[in-house]
Amino acid sequence: MAIQHAVLALLAGGPSYGYELKGAFEEAVGPQWGPLNIGHLYQILDRLSRDGLVVAERHPQPVKPDRVVYEITPDGHAELDRWLAEPSPRSGGFRDDFFLKVTAAARSGDPATVRTVLGNQRGHLMRELRNLDGLRRRADDPVVGLLLSAASRHVEADLAFVDDAEGVLLADGGAVVAKLRAARSAGTPAERGSGPTRAAG
Repeated sequence: MAIQHAVLALLAGGPSYGYELKGAFEEAVGPQWGPLNIGHLYQILDRLSRDGLVVAERHPQPVKPDRVVYEITPDGHAELDRWLAEPSPRSGGFRDDFFLKVTAAARSGDPATVRTVLGNQRGHLMRELRNLDGLRRRADDPVVGLLLSAASRHVEADLAFVDDAEGVLLADGGAVVAKLRAARSAGTPAERGSGPTRAAG
């Protein structure tokens, strides 16, 4: 996740310090993101400072420890503009844990296993969708509402995939899964005994 660019965007509005940036970030992106870890935020600010994208200035306080205020640099503005001008690929590509789980369940050859995996995922996604819908109804900020709507659409797409998997793998009483099991049972030439013998030890 390009949180560092979101931090640059917040600093483009004016200098700020760690906890103020944390609050501004969480308010800007809404509750579906979850809280931003302050330790992680300071790591990001340190990296931005080392890269010359922000500068840090220590401000003494009469009672509390000194406050470090961060300000975006011209290089930081240029990097923010570059990021905003580029399209955003999926952060994880299509390497999804659930895709692997469906693959494993289908290759097991057991329709009941496939049914359990798909049913559990559908239940999880439905709960997630209800939660997002509730958050969206309570959102006052139109941008937060838009982000929650986008999150809901991602969940709806995942639900559509569950439906597709169920339609393909459990059609005809699980004939496709049984066919996958039969193909797996046939094995490779080595497994059927026609290949080289593996040495013991």
